[in-house]
Amino acid sequence: MCEALQIRIHGDAACPTLIYLPGLHGDWTLVGSFRKAIAAKVRFVETTYPRTLTWSLDDYAAAVESALAERGITRGWLLGESFSSQVVWAIAARNSFRIDGIILAGGFVRHPLRWGVRLAERIADGIPLALITRILFGYAKVARFRYRHAPETLAHIAEFIARRTELDRQAATHRLRLIAQNDPRGIARQVRVPVFALAGLADPIVPWLPVRCWLRKHCLGFREAKLVYSADHNVLGTAPELAADTVVKWMTQPAAPTPIISTGVFSRPPL
Repeated sequence: MCEALQIRIHGDAACPTLIYLPGLHGDWTLVGSFRKAIAAKVRFVETTYPRTLTWSLDDYAAAVESALAERGITRGWLLGESFSSQVVWAIAARNSFRIDGIILAGGFVRHPLRWGVRLAERIADGIPLALITRILFGYAKVARFRYRHAPETLAHIAEFIARRTELDRQAATHRLRLIAQNDPRGIARQVRVPVFALAGLADPIVPWLPVRCWLRKHCLGFREAKLVYSADHNVLGTAPELAADTVVKWMTQPAAPTPIISTGVFSRPPL
């Protein structure tokens, strides 16, 4: 049995609410330095997903909304990291949680390299746990350099590695399958709340240029993209200070007018 979705809340309820939804790894173990950098500026809500092998993206979205509602949170900004950009679009499609804005961190609409996702899914499905363990020990050594500017993240690397179990591998494979099958472009076209994109320059996992081009051309809510030259795919972890400053600026700047006036996420019912 997989654990339930977990949620932690940091900061004053009087501050704007920022809800962090994690990447493919599914937990909050790599966001510590970003959390520290943005502390006292927002109410920071972070989540860890269960290691489910059956949930759809709508199930993820419903679980997030339910966990937030249990704590009295009915509106806020969504920060979707990588995989969770797909959960963000699913929440938008449900049109029940009041979204103040969307920030994609290494995120996307439909993945620009779906064949790459399929390949990653096949590799993840066949890789033995013993090999994963050896890779993770190598990752721990690389992490000392990768997160040298993010000591809080580095301090949680051991926890990150400890969570990488066989069930966790299967859950990640399932999430890759959800990415490959999903096409939320119809949803993204209708979103009217502010949408921003944050990415690291060295990102072979989600190419940022086609993502940015699509958003600029098709997403009416799109406002701005920020490329962090010193960061990689995990932009929140490898450039936490700059990422935090950028996110706070986006959350606090005056709202720009949209082509169609709307009181919710959509100007008309979602697809």
